[in-house]
Amino acid sequence: EVQLVESGGGLVQVGGSLRLSCAASGFTTDAYAITWFRQAPGKEREGLSCFSSKDESTYYADAVKGRFTMSSNNAKDTVYLQLNILKPEDTAVYYCAVVFTSQTIATIFEPSVYDYWGQGTQVTVSS
Repeated sequence: EVQLVESGGGLVQVGGSLRLSCAASGFTTDAYAITWFRQAPGKEREGLSCFSSKDESTYYADAVKGRFTMSSNNAKDTVYLQLNILKPEDTAVYYCAVVFTSQTIATIFEPSVYDYWGQGTQVTVSS
């Protein structure tokens, strides 16, 4: 059974940093895309950063490029999202999600293509 468990959220002041973790288990294939999303109250779920095992590349949404960094541990069973220079508009619930079918640049940030989701972790940025 595929499981994704996020952690690391919390309350941080403007300009601060956080590192989120997503522990992944139950994968039966090396072909996947794993992506960080966030959802703020009243807003749609937004894709932030995606790692694709197909090309071993990491992709970022323009909104977070240069501030957020996605990485993984050596075992590739945990992915991280380093959040820097946080702003009040970064306040949201942050999720990781995985899909096991091949995706393109046009679809990697579409929530509807993802098969499995974690429960989310709350990030609150105070001003």
